Amino acid sequence: MDVHLITSDGVRDCSVDELPDLLAAKHGLVWVDVPEWDAEAAAVLVPVFGLHPLAVHDLEVRNRLPKLHAYPDSLLLVLHAPEKGSGGHVHHVELDRIIGPRYLITVHGPVNPLVSREITLRDTAEVLARIRSGRLRPHTSFDISHAIVSTLTRHMERFVEELTTDVWDLEQRVNDGALGNPEKFLDEMFRTRHGLLAIRTIAAQTAQIYRRLSGINRAVPEESRHLVLDLIDQFDRIAGLAGEEKDYLQGVIEFYRTRTDTKMTIAAERLAVIAVVTLPITALASVLGMNMIVNPHTTPIPLAWALGIMLAMSAGLLWWAKRQGWW
Repeated sequence: MDVHLITSDGVRDCSVDELPDLLAAKHGLVWVDVPEWDAEAAAVLVPVFGLHPLAVHDLEVRNRLPKLHAYPDSLLLVLHAPEKGSGGHVHHVELDRIIGPRYLITVHGPVNPLVSREITLRDTAEVLARIRSGRLRPHTSFDISHAIVSTLTRHMERFVEELTTDVWDLEQRVNDGALGNPEKFLDEMFRTRHGLLAIRTIAAQTAQIYRRLSGINRAVPEESRHLVLDLIDQFDRIAGLAGEEKDYLQGVIEFYRTRTDTKMTIAAERLAVIAVVTLPITALASVLGMNMIVNPHTTPIPLAWALGIMLAMSAGLLWWAKRQGWW
């Protein structure tokens, strides 16, 4: 795990053994970043920060939903970031945070083994780089947490932008009629819709968590309340963007399926007409064929009459189908 002391002078990297002294000094902000929660992290952090047993459990396990728990002197916040996987799958990259008066603990994961460590640590690494460069000067632990989540929402918005590019491409292919394999094309559209649905769900659920946080007055200092409201607005905006694009893509899917169904219906009608037109020929031939064709010699006059009747019946049915608008 990485321990950072953030003061007006910048960032100082510290050792784990310094944690009790850093908290006791009440100078600056202490940020502990844990790439993956394990027994060693629990042995160090639980006694130093006095973490609640329920909070420790949530840090250990994989949480399927965002979560908020307010303790007397700290907050536990669990959220997820979407990450594009193979075959249209969307990974839920978990980030847990313990926010205290002068400290912040960020715990990454557990995550799918297919998600790289670089992706898992991306948001916190970007914020730490901003603090080191002086572009970000946090005054409270909420400032650091807000910066991390804002970085996460920017990546979510970029993900929506990538999926929107796919939506535009799919719409153009539908309008141009260059669809290729219909089954594969429809599968591609549904996978893109799944990605937008996943982002909308994650953003909407996280916005609900921050709405609940905004209603707990004792949990958020007055000077940090505007940061919570800003995050609610960011997640609402992302959920709205993803939802609108999903609805737009659903319209493209319905347009494609309607056009495909119409083609299939027309094809079925024409095949039915063909079957009806050839039916009298088949019926008459099955009755008279044995007597006219398999005889020792062909009888031309009865054969001509039979063929004429067949053609007349077929022509009559074809004319009737034309009058009905089936052809």
